[in-house]
Amino acid sequence: MTATTAAQAAYIVAALLFILSLAGLSRHESSRSGVVFGIAGMAIALAATIALATRSISTAGGALLALAVVIGGGIGLWRARVVKMTGMPELIAILHSFVGLAAVLVGWNGYLEVEAHPATAEMTGSLLRIHHGEVFVGIFIGAVTFTGSIVANLKLSARISSSPLMLPGKNLLNIGALVAFGVLTVFFVIHPSLGLLIAVTALALALGWHLVASIGGGDMPVVVSMLNSYSGWAAAASGFLLDNNLLIVTGALVGSSGAYLSYIMCQAMNRSFISVIAGGFGIEAPTTDDKDYGTHREATAEEVAGLLSEASSVIITPGYGMAVAQAQYPIAELTRRLRDRGVNVRFGIHPVAGRLPGHMNVLLAEANVPYDIVLEMDEINEDFADTSVVLVIGANDTVNPAAADPGSPIAGMPVLHVWDAADVIVFKRSMAAGYAGVQNPLFFRDNTQMLFGDAKARVEDILRALEREGSPNRVAVAVG
Repeated sequence: MTATTAAQAAYIVAALLFILSLAGLSRHESSRSGVVFGIAGMAIALAATIALATRSISTAGGALLALAVVIGGGIGLWRARVVKMTGMPELIAILHSFVGLAAVLVGWNGYLEVEAHPATAEMTGSLLRIHHGEVFVGIFIGAVTFTGSIVANLKLSARISSSPLMLPGKNLLNIGALVAFGVLTVFFVIHPSLGLLIAVTALALALGWHLVASIGGGDMPVVVSMLNSYSGWAAAASGFLLDNNLLIVTGALVGSSGAYLSYIMCQAMNRSFISVIAGGFGIEAPTTDDKDYGTHREATAEEVAGLLSEASSVIITPGYGMAVAQAQYPIAELTRRLRDRGVNVRFGIHPVAGRLPGHMNVLLAEANVPYDIVLEMDEINEDFADTSVVLVIGANDTVNPAAADPGSPIAGMPVLHVWDAADVIVFKRSMAAGYAGVQNPLFFRDNTQMLFGDAKARVEDILRALEREGSPNRVAVAVG
């Protein structure tokens, strides 16, 4: 068996492992095995690629390759060890930018190797024109992914404002950039030149920046998923240029799964999938922050414990506020104690709770909350009307009744109907608006009380108070 044949066989095995990884990650119970399959597939793919590359490069080239692997692997291990779960979305965004930048560099290398030296490339006629198209498309997708992911990282990490950029005629700018890309592609396929390559690179970099900058922070979870899809297509384009079947297959898997996830999230947020791709959603409706909703009421941990001591069922819907405070551990302890006393405790997960799909599920699994009591929004939304107490921990947008207001920026977004309960307790550090920048009328309702402070500390206060209060009977907890 030749080295090339062995490498192709390894690529097939790696591709199968990647498919098994995606299948495993689709369920809580099999997620760990899904991660193991993904690691194994990447290890096989990397080993086969290095082994194949070292047969045709010099000693100095092999040393540079080894150095790159050590540096990249070292940075990856370091970031994986130090990143907090709340910082995972921006980490993923910046990793997407690396994929996009790699696609741009591969495209430029393809031009310099083939178009600059056609005599040694063994490409003529239609085959050469197809290669021209691959180079142009690969650079465009990669550059859009690169700058778009950087802007997403900056917004998620609060280094720039999460508010959408409102340039005059922004939709026309996006459409014009796409039309210009199409025209430049035709010219490049017919008459490739360095000037056209520079032009499309600059155009795509600007478009990627503008697409994501035009999107509000409340919709950023969908943007991260969308950029994940873009990075997949960028990798697939690189695979065509490098004649690497594994990159093509893997890129197609990531691109299609990311696009499908973006579509599901758009449905969950009542957004148009096309408008996500166009980078113009989330800002059409005017804000309603200047409306006077009245005054809020405050509660103490002892008063909340008193409500819980008379409760018999619990619904917990976690959100980003719980993640920031790392309150999943006392919440899990509260769950255990209530269940030990015969209370029916359940969790309700909004599709876009947190900053990434599955964010809350991972945190709850980390705290050893049983999978079978963690339910989706659609499975539990009707139960709030029969709930005596709801605890909203760090939530805003996912429990905001303003979604029913046509004039709200989150108009039409499906939310958890926590206000249907008899009593609502909202855990927050302050009365500030949520990530979408929208005030929440829930905080001012007659059946709502605010419990200010760090969510973890307040839940621990409630646990201590419950020990003094006695056995609870009926509760619903919304952590959003």
